[in-house]
Amino acid sequence: MMQKVDVVVVGGGIAGLTAAIYAAKAGKQTVVIEKQSRLGGRAVSNKKKGAYFNLGAHSLYQGDAYATLRELGLTLQGKRPSSFAYGVWKGKLSTLPSDMKSLFTTPLLSWKGKMEFASCLMKVKKADTRQFDRISIREWVEGNMRDPMVRNIFYSLFRAASYVVGPDLPAAGPVLKQLQNALKGALYLDRGWGELIEELRTKASDLGVRFLTNTKVSAIDTHGGIVRQVLCADGTKIDTQHVILATAPSIANELVPCAEETALHTWKEQAIEVTAACLDVALKRLPEPKQQFAYGIDQTVLLSNYSRAAYLSDDGAQVISLIKYQGKEPDPDKDLQELEGVLDLMQPGWREQLVVKQYLPKMTVCHDFLHMKRLENPGPAVPEIQGLYVAGEWASHGEVLADAATASAKRAIQHMLFLEGKERNAFYEHRGVI
Repeated sequence: MMQKVDVVVVGGGIAGLTAAIYAAKAGKQTVVIEKQSRLGGRAVSNKKKGAYFNLGAHSLYQGDAYATLRELGLTLQGKRPSSFAYGVWKGKLSTLPSDMKSLFTTPLLSWKGKMEFASCLMKVKKADTRQFDRISIREWVEGNMRDPMVRNIFYSLFRAASYVVGPDLPAAGPVLKQLQNALKGALYLDRGWGELIEELRTKASDLGVRFLTNTKVSAIDTHGGIVRQVLCADGTKIDTQHVILATAPSIANELVPCAEETALHTWKEQAIEVTAACLDVALKRLPEPKQQFAYGIDQTVLLSNYSRAAYLSDDGAQVISLIKYQGKEPDPDKDLQELEGVLDLMQPGWREQLVVKQYLPKMTVCHDFLHMKRLENPGPAVPEIQGLYVAGEWASHGEVLADAATASAKRAIQHMLFLEGKERNAFYEHRGVI
């Protein structure tokens, strides 16, 4: 089967759908190819026994993704949860400083520590974060804080913003920015992120985007250093001049012949994957209704009851998400034990209330991020191949997670349209029209 379109987007996650919408808005005939049976990538939601589970904890902060989805007219139904939180320290729960009252009552900090914490929080809120893109989180924390417990709490907040276990790899700038966005309030989405995907799909369809699901791309024909064709495993061939690879960097590498001679190789080699163990539970009721949100301080965990702000079950069950940020060698059984231990601490007796649970022992959070070992920021264009672009949470130019997915998608389309404009002008100049 042979077809011809303007733009082919490989991958139907948030980045792919965003790219497709902006391409279609610019009048391009666009096709999205997704190897799974449904769109959404890691932003799909699963419904189990009346409860809506995301693939791990998902919050929408006030960053690029929020602004982009709003600009596209999505409804983004949901609410912002209260920021009141506990810290898990030495196996006990203590109030974390999240507002003036909790700052003064928290037993975690000395009086001096409380003063320093408040001033550091102001520093974070006001920081121009770009100037810290070349130093690590650890350098930032140790250069700005003296009290060991203040440092511990900030490390915990930065972990939650970056999903990265240790403070030595992530560049401080992007994570500070993400924390600034988080402090403005997170949005928990009704019915999970699957609802957001459904809205993006509808938006794309209305603009004429076509979808090929259950379809695996086998190669991109880039004969002579120019994008010419997309070849699918089922024999489908699509003629096109523009391909946006909204896939993992390793897959982008596999699809392009002689990728080792292009920037795709550098981007794959420098990528550091971030993973988390994710436990989601739906409980008939909460044994401890006050204990809904906790950061691990000496454990790399986070717990949040998403039902305190979003509609996530048809029968009023409470949907709680726990994550454990993972290092190099995760241990699925030990991770589950640790997550259940935090749940025991926060909601003792939860097992009697359990409706259904979902455990994802090693969920990819992102394929890459802005870290200290990175050689260059990926994309939007693959410089060696005309018409080839990348998008995805890993193609970050300083944005984090979903923000990187939408920002990289827009960068790819803007770059494509910019080059077309230049070519058009050159053509007319050549003809003496301009």
